[in-house]
Amino acid sequence: MIEISKLSKSFGKKEVLKNISISLEKGKVYGIVGENGAGKTTLFNCIAGLEKHNGDVQSTFGNLKDVTGFLQTEPFFFANMTGNEYLRLFCNARNIAFAGIEKSNIFNLPLQDYVGTYSTGMKKKLALSAVVIQKNAFLILDEPFNGVDIHSNFIITELIKKLRDAGKTILISSHIFSTLSDVCDQIFVLKEGEIVNTVEKSAFGALDDELKTFTGIAFLDDLEF
Repeated sequence: MIEISKLSKSFGKKEVLKNISISLEKGKVYGIVGENGAGKTTLFNCIAGLEKHNGDVQSTFGNLKDVTGFLQTEPFFFANMTGNEYLRLFCNARNIAFAGIEKSNIFNLPLQDYVGTYSTGMKKKLALSAVVIQKNAFLILDEPFNGVDIHSNFIITELIKKLRDAGKTILISSHIFSTLSDVCDQIFVLKEGEIVNTVEKSAFGALDDELKTFTGIAFLDDLEF
């Protein structure tokens, strides 16, 4: 269980997160949706311990940093490191024995090649593979579907489901609502730094309609083609 209570964050005089309070249970997948600039990435950085903030983040896992895998929107890579070396580095960080290329290469990447030669999508898939093989109890996935092909989207969706079934706690953001509705048990709507709605899976259909209005695209329903 992870309890986030009255989490707030300001940059100078601008308050970007306002009294965020949510609970994340073991073995469940949670989604965050919101417009660009709503505060999704900042919220993830605060929960992961990368940003100072007001409020509390409590966990029954002990030190949350030690069990958190954070897939950032634009992961950092050393260009002259191979994919294999990158995965090994993540295993060493958690004192986990490296299982070898065959078991770690979820997306069939050319792990013998330098990461500097990878496309944006390949880098995203390598970074996701790294946080998964660390066997973290808590996963924060910031736009995991962004920049990858359709086949990989399917693999990521199934991977998230298997991680949930294995008892992992997962927090995801995505601009693609359908990907969240497929895997999430609950979705939080973030607007201007505040959680304005918490939606259970049974109400995802209504949330889809709400987001059309929320994002200003509902007018498309009235067009004739």
